[in-house]
Amino acid sequence: MAQAYGENLKQAMDTLRAHKMRSALTVFGVVLGVSVIMLVAALITGFDETIQENIKQFGADTAFISKWDQGFHGGDPPMEERQRKPLTLEDAKALIAGCPALKNVTTFLQTGWMQVHTVRTKAGEVSAIDFRGVQANFGQVYANAATLAGRFISEGDDLHREKVVMLGENVAPVLFPGADAVGKDVMIDGTDFRVIGVVEKPKGGFGMGDEDRRVLIPFNTFKKTYPAADEINMRVQANPGMLDQAVDQAEEVLRRRRNVPYNGKDNFSIRTAAQEVEEFHNIMMMVYVATIVLSAIGLLIGGVGVMNIMLVSVTERTREIGVRKAIGAKRSDITWQFLLEAMTLTGSGGVIALVLVNGLVLLFRLALQWRGAVPVWAATAGVLVSVSVGLIFGVWPAMKAAKLDPVEALRYE
Repeated sequence: MAQAYGENLKQAMDTLRAHKMRSALTVFGVVLGVSVIMLVAALITGFDETIQENIKQFGADTAFISKWDQGFHGGDPPMEERQRKPLTLEDAKALIAGCPALKNVTTFLQTGWMQVHTVRTKAGEVSAIDFRGVQANFGQVYANAATLAGRFISEGDDLHREKVVMLGENVAPVLFPGADAVGKDVMIDGTDFRVIGVVEKPKGGFGMGDEDRRVLIPFNTFKKTYPAADEINMRVQANPGMLDQAVDQAEEVLRRRRNVPYNGKDNFSIRTAAQEVEEFHNIMMMVYVATIVLSAIGLLIGGVGVMNIMLVSVTERTREIGVRKAIGAKRSDITWQFLLEAMTLTGSGGVIALVLVNGLVLLFRLALQWRGAVPVWAATAGVLVSVSVGLIFGVWPAMKAAKLDPVEALRYE
């Protein structure tokens, strides 16, 4: 039996080689459908690793607190959300006092997202910076705010409203090319600041947009320079293994301080890294569903093409089928001959798709310094699906060939 299958497979490969152009056009739909599955799986895998690493850079035991609901909105925030009162420094102090599971709380201040800030020197300029007023413990709570050069902002800087600044790792070289930025002066929106340190670029980013544009000044200095700014946000750090308890305690304290009625909706949001990863996975699941639908269309087109070509092949080889039956070939032999030919045809499309997608992914990795790769499950599923298309759509032509009468087949011209 194995020898018969081997002969059928060899004959199928000979047929594909004899009709190269026809075979290539036939499997185009299969290659397209399988390629979409593999490529999207590779992209999502790379994005997933990057997003998770970026989120963990904030600290796995931390949570972000804002007056705004976090996540995807799909438009402007509702009126209820815009009318919420801002968080305050007193809220942060209350959290430290009333949440035993909390280890640390830091606040930072920003202006509205529509206000663009620029930092410049005589040598260069950087606009659209990530500009914040931060407290001295910002670098302790945020795992991605390590000091690369100089020192971090101190409590004295914040208390005395010193005009000092820390620059992101990608900002400093633009403003001071070929020189040390620490100790030099920069101008932010027309105000002079002294550079006291450089913040290390977070790990885990990718692509041309992977730039650290952070510019940090003391919290009270920011408040004095931009008196209208009231966008205070917090990041809380829990004691090891107590993040869930810390979130519950923080929610209870803030509901009480912000007069949220019993069973009323929170007028603030608390988000952990795990919740952000889960939301990303939910979005990616919708992308997977859309991908499967698009791939199914391509595979359906490819399957119909395979069936038509196999029917043509049966017609062209009617005399061959008659000869095989005349010398003792069984129906199952003829059926498997054409089924294996169809499966080989579509399976080769799956292999071609695997090679093409891996080539594209390699280009992405080299050009964008990206860590994506075609998952083993996607490669295996892609090849199996392509073979299954041949099996499903090759049944009718194979059965038609098997049912041919040998005498009538031998008379066919």
